[in-house]
Amino acid sequence: MDDKKIMIVDDAAFMRMMIKNSLTGQGYTNLVEAADGQEALNTYNAEKPDLVIMDITMPNMDGLQALQAIKAADPNAKIVMCSAMGQESMVVDAIRYGALDFIVKPFKPDRILQTVEKILG
Repeated sequence: MDDKKIMIVDDAAFMRMMIKNSLTGQGYTNLVEAADGQEALNTYNAEKPDLVIMDITMPNMDGLQALQAIKAADPNAKIVMCSAMGQESMVVDAIRYGALDFIVKPFKPDRILQTVEKILG
């Protein structure tokens, strides 16, 4: 796998680990993490990842706010949102704000990989 850098953003450490394990199993090893939207914004600016997988519901700055802030800083940012069931309206907002796709929790590893491979090609 090439060295595409992927940032995983979720306030739940076990969710980050789950996504990370799915990705490393497929050869994606250049991974960075953030635990909330504010940290995501800072880390994005510092690391410039090729793809961001970000939870919608987080403390400090939620995923939608972080999505807008990252897209404002970098209009070409590639961001995929994660949402729990029943957050359909937030998903619609996320797409409107520039998210490329979304993954609904609880998600299957192959769904994550399909999405990542579709975007990073």
